[in-house]
Amino acid sequence: MEASRSKRNGATEAKVSEIVARYGHDKSFVIPIMQDIQREFNYLPREALDALSASLGVPQSLVYHLATFYRAFSLTPKGKYRLSLCLGTACHVRGAPQIADHITRTLGIESGETTSDGEWSFETVNCLGACALGPILVVNEEYHGQITIAKTNKVLAALGKKVETDEEV
Repeated sequence: MEASRSKRNGATEAKVSEIVARYGHDKSFVIPIMQDIQREFNYLPREALDALSASLGVPQSLVYHLATFYRAFSLTPKGKYRLSLCLGTACHVRGAPQIADHITRTLGIESGETTSDGEWSFETVNCLGACALGPILVVNEEYHGQITIAKTNKVLAALGKKVETDEEV
């Protein structure tokens, strides 16, 4: 078990070193580096943050402060498919709460959770900055505007999720 963990940590450290090298080991790029690390692992693993701290020569407290301050970062694993639904005013009045309820029922998880199989993560956010297209659903950085339950079902089905198709909003 210890050898397996050591091998995994070595691979994580190597990947972090590769990412940091792309930024010339420049401390001023710590946030973009963290974004790249999260993109690589779907979250910020402890081993990666420790490797980042050592590689840039910055205190671990700074790295963890940034990781916990910015909501875009996650210290827990996210699913293969990451869904973010806007519940801001423009999206709210156009039916986003009903879509959120539908996603919760369909995936069997609440906002902020990941399915036990690691396939799906769902979160609601206050604004995605695309009010004219609301309600907005973002799946792995791809925006789906004027989303309805029917369109949500199509998006989920295209990603391999079995969905009920008789609900409509």
